[in-house]
Amino acid sequence: SPDEGWQVYTSAQAPDGKCLCTAVIPVQGTCSRDLRTRQLRQLVEKVQNISQSMEVLDLRTYRDLQYVRNTESLMKGLDSRLKVAAESQRSLNPKSFQELKEKMVELLPLLPVLEQYKSDTRLIVHLKEEVRNLSGSLLAIQEEMGAYDYEELQQRVLMLEARLHACMQKLGCGKLTGVSNPITIRASGSRFGSWMTDTMTPSADSRVWYMDGYYKGRRVLEFRTLNDFVTGQNFVQHLLPHPWAGTGHVVFNGSLYYNKYQSNIAVKYHFRSRSVLVQRSLAGAGYNNTFPYSWGGFSDIDFMVDENGLWAVYTTNQNAGNIVVSRVDPQTLEVLRSWDTGYPKRSAGESFMICGTLYVTNSHLAGAKIYFAYYTNTSSYEYTDIPFHNQYSHISMLDYNPRERVLYTWNNGHQVIYNVTLFHVIKTSGEL
Repeated sequence: SPDEGWQVYTSAQAPDGKCLCTAVIPVQGTCSRDLRTRQLRQLVEKVQNISQSMEVLDLRTYRDLQYVRNTESLMKGLDSRLKVAAESQRSLNPKSFQELKEKMVELLPLLPVLEQYKSDTRLIVHLKEEVRNLSGSLLAIQEEMGAYDYEELQQRVLMLEARLHACMQKLGCGKLTGVSNPITIRASGSRFGSWMTDTMTPSADSRVWYMDGYYKGRRVLEFRTLNDFVTGQNFVQHLLPHPWAGTGHVVFNGSLYYNKYQSNIAVKYHFRSRSVLVQRSLAGAGYNNTFPYSWGGFSDIDFMVDENGLWAVYTTNQNAGNIVVSRVDPQTLEVLRSWDTGYPKRSAGESFMICGTLYVTNSHLAGAKIYFAYYTNTSSYEYTDIPFHNQYSHISMLDYNPRERVLYTWNNGHQVIYNVTLFHVIKTSGEL
């Protein structure tokens, strides 16, 4: 099941050029399945057993030592009597013999004490061997888990990050095969809205943009980091010159692309200059709830960005309400090429682009799944059956971020992300 399966969501490159996948292991039962954790737990149990044995030894030794000390004078007296008897047998009359016998009887309880000492000696030898084995095991684990100081670890992390990004570029695109369970980032705003990060800027830029509502809105909040977004702090406000329609907005290379309210006009708003750089009509595109997704909300025109650039998803009367996918020039907003997918837009819950492929959910409500895929590189389609956990039962925005390889979702007033699993075919030549 999704709760138990391993989820591969990104890749890294080994020194020999092979691509390695990074996997998210199941949340439940993680520790019990981890080899190092199991070994450490076994070591802890052994240490506890040794500690208990040592405590028992300590108590027993203390008790027996007291007994030996108490019999010390008795043993000295018996020793002197035996010496006298050995030197002169005539001194052993019946009375003195009886006394000697009684002294020997008093020392009989010392025999099991001495036997216990012999047993304890064997136990101590065994414990010494256990401690030696424990020390070796702990040293091996320490070398594997903690052999690097902070600075060296930091350098290794930076190197891995660089290799990760290099390999992601090498891997390029893949086919969607799975979506993780939802990860709720924040619960805020109304039932409908959109939120996103830039799909193109360097990873150090972690700004988050937040647009509450689905029509006539103009206020865009820009948070400095994801953590600031979670806490609702450290943000600036942008007031758009034209109100928006729907929730299909996207931030690409420092600009916001959105649908102008009550029109089929695409607007490019630049955040740094706080100005509209260009606006252009999408010829024939429906608007004002003419061809929305199944949830409505003026979602006629949906902008997206994937590894191949900027896209617009909409429909026209000429296409009989079927979804149209158009490649759009991000500088001029000119449509470069369009595809008719044949899928009725009003039957779609939401959609998103990954690697030139449009993926469509069959509902915006609970029980939705990714049901349809249209491949622009081959102008072909197929029906899919990819589970999609709609935790809060009403999706009003769903977008893929190629920089982070995650899905951003607005789900009934909750801001949610999903990791995706992409299937890559790597040829023996090393080319994709």
